Amino acid sequence: MSLGGGGGGGADEQLRELSEQLQALEEQIEALEAEQKSLRERKGRIDEAIDAMDELEDGSTVQVPVADEAYVHAEITDVDRVTVDLGGGYAAERDAEGAVDTLENRKETIDDRIAEVGDRIIELEEESDELEDRAVAMQRQQMQQRMGGGQGQGQDE
Repeated sequence: MSLGGGGGGGADEQLRELSEQLQALEEQIEALEAEQKSLRERKGRIDEAIDAMDELEDGSTVQVPVADEAYVHAEITDVDRVTVDLGGGYAAERDAEGAVDTLENRKETIDDRIAEVGDRIIELEEESDELEDRAVAMQRQQMQQRMGGGQGQGQDE
């Protein structure tokens, strides 16, 4: 939406400021939406891990990542010994049930963060709508002033 316009110096400056504020809000909203997407993807990976743990049995063969693009085949020798990433560079060994509990707790934390981000997006969208309404009202007022101010011109010549 173009918020510029000619004439009315101070009003033009206010419109420019509103436009900058709207752009900043849009950037914040986009960043938060990207965070939400990332959180949902992370939650999906946790679900996949839980599902995989439920299906594994001793003697199962799995592919284990050893680098970004490389995997080795490995045989599960004890499905009840699981190492779970705790974050911050820490990991802990858990039994299968404890690992699932840890992952379920992490999903709850992610759900809470997704909700917080969603609430913040709604707040920013409402703020953006208010700024857009103010900008439109200012543009209308400028147009009315220009139209009203130009009616008497040209009669003194």
